[in-house]
Amino acid sequence: MGKTVVVANQKGGVGKTTTTLNLAASLALAEEDILVIDTDSQGNLTSGLGINRDDVSKSLYDIYTGRCTMEEVVMPTSMPHLYIVPSTIDLLGVEVELVSKEGRENLLKNALAAVKEKFRYVFIDCPPSLGLLTLNGFVAADSLIVPVQCEYYSLEGLGLLTRTLKLVRGSFNPTLEIEGILLTMFDTRNMLSHQVVAEVQKFFSDKVYKTMIPRNVVLGEAPSHGKPAILYDPRSKGAQSYLALAKEILNENGFRKGS
Repeated sequence: MGKTVVVANQKGGVGKTTTTLNLAASLALAEEDILVIDTDSQGNLTSGLGINRDDVSKSLYDIYTGRCTMEEVVMPTSMPHLYIVPSTIDLLGVEVELVSKEGRENLLKNALAAVKEKFRYVFIDCPPSLGLLTLNGFVAADSLIVPVQCEYYSLEGLGLLTRTLKLVRGSFNPTLEIEGILLTMFDTRNMLSHQVVAEVQKFFSDKVYKTMIPRNVVLGEAPSHGKPAILYDPRSKGAQSYLALAKEILNENGFRKGS
């Protein structure tokens, strides 16, 4: 119980929040409690689960500033077995506020310790930068899922992330491992998509998930309705691809219900 996975890529627009939202929702269907942590000040994960950020009284910001514990901030979503630590705009300035705080890179890890074992998985959605919020995600996590968009520039971003992972392992979290590389926005009609897939598989081999996430309108529409794709349009290719990914991850981790 209690595996913490950070979803990160320093390149923006690769599907980090979409992956966190839809993978977590798909895993929650297995009737095991799942927690997602929104560490991006934009709060797209929070709003994508139908939560109005103006109505949030306690958020991740309050955890970082010591005003609340993790237990006080975790809240249920409209989906059974899926919980969230929401984000608000206050998170935008937290890195400046904590710049002189000792042990600031361990704040999320320490806060999470109190609740981690209550959840089958904890997913940390990171902003597209290597700041204090992303570093806290790396330090708190057991493993890393890297969404990679099927386009040329994503390969450059993947190389940068690999170097970052080595630095984090060397200085803060020596046991952090790659859970998997997830290819997103795959277009079967696009030759470049196939070339990117081949390159990523060449360098990361068995770390690349067999499941690939296609370009799909529903994945873009669903968050505007405050729902994961599996609730918005369960028959869509996007929803079905994340269900397939959830099954692949459960199989790889030797999942047995209640274990």
